[in-house]
Amino acid sequence: MKIVDVATWPVKLRGPDVYLGAETRAPSDQPYYVRPPWRSLYSDRFETLIVRLTCDDGTVGWGEALAPVAPEVPAAIVSRLLTPALLGADPRRVRPLWGVLRDLMRERGHLVGHQADALAAVDIALWDLAGKAAGVPVHALLGGAYRSSVPTYVSGLPVSSDAARADLARSWFAQGVRSVKLHLGNGVEADLATYDAVAASGLRVAVDAHWAYALADALRLGQALDSRGAWFLEAPLAPEDVAGHRELAAALVTPVAVGETLRNRYEFRDWIGARALDLAQPDVGRTGITELMEIASLASAHHLPVAPHHSVGLGVVLAAGIHVAAAIEDMPVFEFQPGPLPVANHILTEPLSGGPVAFDVPSAPGLGVSVDITKLLEDS
Repeated sequence: MKIVDVATWPVKLRGPDVYLGAETRAPSDQPYYVRPPWRSLYSDRFETLIVRLTCDDGTVGWGEALAPVAPEVPAAIVSRLLTPALLGADPRRVRPLWGVLRDLMRERGHLVGHQADALAAVDIALWDLAGKAAGVPVHALLGGAYRSSVPTYVSGLPVSSDAARADLARSWFAQGVRSVKLHLGNGVEADLATYDAVAASGLRVAVDAHWAYALADALRLGQALDSRGAWFLEAPLAPEDVAGHRELAAALVTPVAVGETLRNRYEFRDWIGARALDLAQPDVGRTGITELMEIASLASAHHLPVAPHHSVGLGVVLAAGIHVAAAIEDMPVFEFQPGPLPVANHILTEPLSGGPVAFDVPSAPGLGVSVDITKLLEDS
């Protein structure tokens, strides 16, 4: 069994709404824009990179990178740098291949960023092929599933006022949802007002601060969340501030959650060793399956739970996330994105089964999903 073709699709699809709400959109002549108070670039489309590996027996493996902005960049890395090492390789040798691909640009400092995203997409496709070759689902190759369904929390209440967020929270509660994460970072007082409005619904509430705060304000926010019994505080400080997160985590009862910006075990080792996080949130679309399981083992050795991150990834990376979430012992919850889900399922020949409370774990060989290529070519 040998890989004979590597194909990439940088995908940009419009959905029913913009991710996390459509309060702002890109200027007509600009594809990306900043959404204050957050500092990152966003797109008003759902952008991702889909990778397909084809073997000489006709078997195909699907992979996806979390690439919400400029998926052409990791696509170029897959095509120009990774493909030569993949052609002719046996896809069932997933871990040795991962090591080869990792090392191609390692000494030049490219273990993270777009290089890692590209590798993540390929790694996911390799596990899909390995599962199909063995006739078992990916979670079985990872040692078996701890659960047949993966519990989830709702990520985001993408409406513009606290009153509207409270109404939406009550609606989710009526549908059986019990936990929600707010995307905030609007200032301590504003964030607390939103928290209080939503918590009145009966939902357990976490806060994602989107890296918006300096340490003093993060401490004020965290201490106020402590008094309210908040679930966790995600990404409170600048993403490179390990020491600041360590100080914050030591000062708070509310768990500090970090992980979406980190790509490998080496980065997580530094954060975990410094006790700078209480809840690890690796994203399989940025780590790949191989590395996420290494991160989970490292977290386990330090008695830390792993709650995988998931944002605007589509159906392939969502399936990969469900498989790894099923295969991690201390996995309290997986992130559920109501807005992206219809777009995620839109590119699949058969939708993933699940809703706001839990996802069923796929049982078919590999990832258990297949992509409709015609849907990848849409531009609407």
